[in-house]
Amino acid sequence: MTAAPAPAPRGVGERPESPVALVTGASGGFGAAVAEFLDRAGCRIVLHYNRSAEQARQVSSRLSNNSLVAQADITDWDSVQGLHDRITAELGGVDILINNAAMRSDALMMNQAPDVWSTVIQTNLLGTFHMSRAVLPGMVRRRWGRIVNVVSPSALVATAGQTAYAASKSGVIALTRTLATECGRRGVTVNAVSPGFMETRMTADATEKFRRDLAAKLPIPRLTTPLEAAPAIKVFLDNDYITGQVLSVDGGVSLT
Repeated sequence: MTAAPAPAPRGVGERPESPVALVTGASGGFGAAVAEFLDRAGCRIVLHYNRSAEQARQVSSRLSNNSLVAQADITDWDSVQGLHDRITAELGGVDILINNAAMRSDALMMNQAPDVWSTVIQTNLLGTFHMSRAVLPGMVRRRWGRIVNVVSPSALVATAGQTAYAASKSGVIALTRTLATECGRRGVTVNAVSPGFMETRMTADATEKFRRDLAAKLPIPRLTTPLEAAPAIKVFLDNDYITGQVLSVDGGVSLT
């Protein structure tokens, strides 16, 4: 006699056959790698950008499934709402949100202009709030959703000159853990992935000496690539019982 399948946990809906995955900052190196990975996993992709329209379209041209290229300023709530309304009208509700869009502007705090410091916080932390706030009602209604926030070892390991970036990413980790407690009973999980140093536009200003010195300090003595780090997100998408966690894919830099 074949046993009946176990019932889904109370309050949890079914995973969509072809989820809509919104990747913010999808024109950049890691965002593009995540978008391509999710496309191969059967998702319909929304490629968000703020200023890099052509790069986002180039990423879209490499995708197999239905995709949408859409602009929004994630620091502006009205812009985010407009983005969400467009996605809902053209593809349906957002099932998976990857909060990847970010910026860094390094300087010793005593020398950094207050408006620059504030812009980093607004983009990385307030932007994550805006995007999550926009998609959560639909996820909760459907009783299924995945939010994955992209953070950084800078939130865990002190680096001089990164007070704004570190504070913003530490805030995102706290947001991740707290939001996970708010919506887990409704089938929505919230986690974070923390990639190590990757070759992207955000790190293009790093010197070759910095790259060599960093790699030499790592337990796995080399730097990573977006293509290597992106698949780490899969564990959060497939497992209904993981929430509020930070997965480091950093070669051990957070151990040093």
